Amino acid sequence: MKAEKVFWIMKTIYHGSTEIIKTPVFGKGAFTNDYGRGFYCTENLELAKEWACADDVDGYANVYELNMRGLSVLNLNSEDFNILNRLAVLTRFRSYWQKNTISEEAKNYLQEHFYVDVDQFDVIVGYRADDSYFTFAQDFVSNAISLRKLSQAMRLGKLGEQIVLKSEKAFRQIHFVESVPAEAEEYFSRKKSRDSEARRQYRLSKGEKDSISDVFMLDIMRQGIISGDERLQI
Repeated sequence: MKAEKVFWIMKTIYHGSTEIIKTPVFGKGAFTNDYGRGFYCTENLELAKEWACADDVDGYANVYELNMRGLSVLNLNSEDFNILNRLAVLTRFRSYWQKNTISEEAKNYLQEHFYVDVDQFDVIVGYRADDSYFTFAQDFVSNAISLRKLSQAMRLGKLGEQIVLKSEKAFRQIHFVESVPAEAEEYFSRKKSRDSEARRQYRLSKGEKDSISDVFMLDIMRQGIISGDERLQI
């Protein structure tokens, strides 16, 4: 898989946290984040403030300049990838999948046929999998919703795009600028409201009638559908 060409050099990015982080440290962070260990940022200041207040405490949007020169970038939101590529990455790192069920078989199938090795790149670009989206993904791998409904659900929470630093090289090219305070009174309620609205809309769409042409996870496995198959176009 080729890295995406980069047409900019300096990029302003934000990291939401309860702390001021002047020097991000390579190798820290939870393995169970969306794309494994890394430093998770966004180009959206307001979204970073929401992430900073995710536990209903005040925090900071830490501001950085990232020098993109010479960095390899994997953009999972580009046309080169489909929703199952992104889901395969999510199932690789998120820890909860029911064992000895169709969900576990689905996870294994996604890993074998759709996984993209994010650790080969310096920087990853992709959607943030909020809790609501993780619920939608679980419904899909358990065969409760179709690929079409999963695709619709992805857009409900306005997840936003995140930029993840993965390599030591990328960590050497980030420079702290300042920290901007984020108040939980405002930004926790924003995050909670957005998530609640996404779930409400999802419940409505989930109840809509399925089409005979809809593709489910069981169809993908039984028919041996792999990445690039035209049946995945929705």
